[in-house]
Amino acid sequence: MAHLSYMLTVFILVVLLSRIQLGNSQLFFHDQEVVEAIGKELSVPGWDVNTTDYCSWNGIVCTSNNSMVVERLDLSGFRLQGNVTLISELKGLKWLDLSNNNFQGSIPLAFGNLSELQYLDLSFNNFGNCIPSELGMLRGLKALNLSKNSLTGAIPDELIGLENLQDFQVFSNKLNGSIPLWIGNLTSLNVFTGYENQFTGNVPVNLGLYSELTLLNLHSNQLEGGIPESICANGYLEFLVLTQNKLTGTIPESIGRCKRLSSIRIGNNKLSGGVPKSIGNISSLTYFEADSNSLSGEIVPEFAKCSNLTLLNLASNEFNGTIPSEFGKLNNLQELIVSGNNLYGEIPTSVLKCKNLNKLDLSNNMFNGTIPVDICNTSRLQYLLLGENVIRGEIPLEIGNCVKLLELEMGSNELTGSIPPEIGHMKNLQISLNLSHNRLRGKLPQDLGKLDKLVSLDVSDNQLSGNIPPALKGMQSLIEVDFSSNEFTGPIPAFAPFQKSPNSSFLGNKDLCGDPLSGGCGDLNGYDHNIYGHKVSYRIVLTVIGSGLAVFVSVTVVVLLFMMREKQEKAAKEAAAGNNTIDEISSRPVILAGNIFVDNLKQAIDFDAVVKAIMKDSNKTCVGTFSTVYKADMPSGMILSVKKLKSMDRTIIHHQSKMIRELEKLSKLVHDNLSRPIGFGIYEDVVLLLHEYHANGTLTQYLHNSSQNPEYKPDWPTRLAIATGVAEGLAFLHHVAIIHLDISSGNVLLDSNFKPLVSEVEISRLLDPSRGTASISAVAGSFGYIPPEYAYTMQVTAPGNVYSYGVVLLEILTTRLPVDEAFGEGIDLVKWVHGAPARGETPEQILDAKLSTISFSWRKEMLAALKVALLCTDVTPAKRPKMKKVVEMLKEITES
Repeated sequence: MAHLSYMLTVFILVVLLSRIQLGNSQLFFHDQEVVEAIGKELSVPGWDVNTTDYCSWNGIVCTSNNSMVVERLDLSGFRLQGNVTLISELKGLKWLDLSNNNFQGSIPLAFGNLSELQYLDLSFNNFGNCIPSELGMLRGLKALNLSKNSLTGAIPDELIGLENLQDFQVFSNKLNGSIPLWIGNLTSLNVFTGYENQFTGNVPVNLGLYSELTLLNLHSNQLEGGIPESICANGYLEFLVLTQNKLTGTIPESIGRCKRLSSIRIGNNKLSGGVPKSIGNISSLTYFEADSNSLSGEIVPEFAKCSNLTLLNLASNEFNGTIPSEFGKLNNLQELIVSGNNLYGEIPTSVLKCKNLNKLDLSNNMFNGTIPVDICNTSRLQYLLLGENVIRGEIPLEIGNCVKLLELEMGSNELTGSIPPEIGHMKNLQISLNLSHNRLRGKLPQDLGKLDKLVSLDVSDNQLSGNIPPALKGMQSLIEVDFSSNEFTGPIPAFAPFQKSPNSSFLGNKDLCGDPLSGGCGDLNGYDHNIYGHKVSYRIVLTVIGSGLAVFVSVTVVVLLFMMREKQEKAAKEAAAGNNTIDEISSRPVILAGNIFVDNLKQAIDFDAVVKAIMKDSNKTCVGTFSTVYKADMPSGMILSVKKLKSMDRTIIHHQSKMIRELEKLSKLVHDNLSRPIGFGIYEDVVLLLHEYHANGTLTQYLHNSSQNPEYKPDWPTRLAIATGVAEGLAFLHHVAIIHLDISSGNVLLDSNFKPLVSEVEISRLLDPSRGTASISAVAGSFGYIPPEYAYTMQVTAPGNVYSYGVVLLEILTTRLPVDEAFGEGIDLVKWVHGAPARGETPEQILDAKLSTISFSWRKEMLAALKVALLCTDVTPAKRPKMKKVVEMLKEITES
C-alpha cells in the first residue's frame, strides 16, 4: 500500500513538472512573437528580427534559467514612437523602462496586468490623460516613475494597493487635487517627488511617520497648510524641497530630529515665526534656503553648529538684529544671502573670516558703520552686495585687494570721499560696479579703464565732477552705463558703449555735452575750440574736411576702375577655363609654403593628393568650430587627416613666418594624449594642417554612435581610461601655458587602442587674436561645452577649459549629448545633471544604466567620477579644480 502511494505521488509530480515545462515553453514561444511584434511596431534600433536569439537584443534581459522569458525590457532614450500596449503581453516582465521617448496618448490600461512588475518608468514622454487606476493592481511594484509627461487629474486612490512602493515620482505633469493621505501610509516609501504640478490642499500629515522617507520634493505647486511634524519622525530625511507653494505656519521644532538632512529648501511660501534653535542639531546640513517668506526674529547662532553648511539664504523675510559672530566658524560657508530684511549693525567681520566665502549679500537692510579695511580677507570672494543700507565713510583703498570679485554693489548708501583708483586693480570685475546714490565726490579715476571685462557701470546720483576720462575706453566689455545726476563737465568721450546708451544715462550734468545728449559741444564753454588745451581754427577744420573729401572721391574712382578691370579679367579667365573652377583653391593651386615635420614621412605625403582630397565632400569626416576635417588617401598608401582652417583672413597669410614657427613648436610638443601636426600647406587663401588618421574616429562617435550598435558591449574601464587620458592631455597643455579654444568630445580622437588624443591644439596658437596671428569670427567653443562665464567675458580661460572637460566627462558617464531636447527648454546636460536633486533623482539615475548596472565596482567608480564632473562644471569658475587636480582624482578612482 505504501509502495502504491509512493508511485502515485511520483506520477503526480511528473505530470505537474511536464505541465510547468509545457507552460514555460508556450510562454517562451509567446514572448518571441510579442518581442518581434514590438520591434516592428516601435522600430527599435538594433533589433534583428532575422535572428531568434531575442534575449541578446539591445535592452532585453531574459530569466537566468534558460527559459527565454523576457524579464527586463529597457527601451529608454531611443526617441521611440508608437503603440506600447503590446508590451503588456510579456507576462513575466519585472522591469519596464520606456523613459526618454516620444510616446503619446494614454498610458495603456493593460499595463495593470503585468502582475510580476517591480519597476515601471514611463518618465520623459508625452503620455496624457489620467493615471490609470489599473496600475493599482501591480501589487509587487517597488518603483513607479510617471514624471515629465502631460498627465492630468488626481492621483487615483486605487494606487493605495501598491504597498511595496519605495520610489514614487510624478513630477512635472499637470496633476491636480490633493496629495492622498494613503501615500503617507506606504511603509516602504523612501522617495516621493510631485513637484511642478497643480496639487492643492495640505502636505499629508503622516508623510515620514511610518516609512524611512529620505527625499520629499513638492516644489512649485499650490499646497497650503503647514510643514508636517511627521517628516522627521524617523529621522531618515535627507532632502526636503517645498519651495514655491502657499505654505503657512512655522518651521517645526522637530526638524532638528532629521540629523541626516542635507538640503532644506522652503523658500517662496508664507511661513512665519523664527528658525528653531534645533537647526543646530543637523550637522549634515549643506543648504538652507528659506527666502521670500515672512520669517522673523533674530537669526539664530545655532546655524554655526552646522559645520557643513555651504549656503544660507534668508533673503526677503522680516529678520532683525545682527548677524551672529559665531558664523565665522563656518569654514565651508560659500554663500550668505540675507538681503531684504531688517538687519542692522556693522558689516560682520567674523563672516569675512570664512575662507571659502564666495558670495556675501547684505543688500537692502539697515547695516551701518563703515566698510572694513579687511573686507577682502577671504581670497575667494566673487560677489559683494552691500547696496541699499546706511553704510557711511569712505571706500577703503584696500577694496583693490578684492581681485576675484565679479560683482560689486555699493549703491544707495551714504558713502563719502572719492572713488579709490585701486578699484581698477579688480581686473576680474565683470557683472557690475554700482556706486550710485551715495555722496561721492571728486573725479572718476582713470584706472577704471583697466576693468576691461566689466559689463555694467553705475555711478549716478553722486557729486562727481570733472571730465569723464577718455581712459574709460579701455572698458571693452561695457554694455550698460549711468553717469546721470552728477557734476560732470566737458564732452562725452567718443566710445560706442557711451553713444549707444540712452541720453538718460548722462542727464543731470549741466555742463556735459556730446552724443548721446542732444546738441554738440560747440556752444558750451568753447569745448570744440579748446579740447585738451589745443585751439582749433574752423578754417583749418574746413580745409582738412575738404581735402579729405577730395582724396576720398579720388580713391573711390580708382578703386571702382580697378574693380571693373579685375571683373573683366576674371570673366575672361572663367570663359577660358570653362566650368572647371574651384571655390576655395584654384585648379592649379599655388603653394606659398609647406613642410612635413617628420623626415621619414616626407616621401609618403603628396600635396597634390591632399588638395584633391579636400575637394570631395565624400572625404569630409567632421566639421568643427574652427576647421573642417577630411580623409586623404596618399598614393603611397598612407592615410592622412587634413584639417582645413575656417575663419581665414589675410592676417594669417601675412604672418606666415609666425604661423610656421608656431606649427614647428607644436610638432615638437610631445605628449601621449595630444594630437600634433605632422605637416602643413599654405595656399593663396587656404591653410591645410596634416595629421595622422585614426580609424576609430572621435569620442563623440564612440559614445553616441557605437553604443547604439547591436554589437556594442558596455565597457566602463575603457571610458574611464579615456577620461583620464583627456584630462592628462589638458593638464599638460595648461602646464605649458596653452589654453584650448574648443574642448569637446568631437575634438578627442581615439587611436587603434582607444587611447584618447586631444586635437585642435594648434588652433589656440594659430587663431588667437592675442598673439596677433588672426581674428576669430566664430564663438570660441562648441555649443553645449561653452562655460557660462564666456557669455559676458568672451575670453577663454583655464577654468573655462575645466568646465568644458567636465561636460565631456558627463557625456562619458551618461552617454547623453550636451544639448538634447529631452532635457527641456533651456536645459543642457550640465543643468540637467546638477538639477537632479531638485527633481528628486539619485545619482544612479543620471548614470548610463547599461554601464552602472553591470557591476557594483563599476557603479562605485562611476559615482566617484560623477563627483569630479560636478566639481568641474561648477557655475563659479574659482570653485573648479585645476586640470592637474582632476587627473589626480581620476587616478585615485582607478587605483582604489
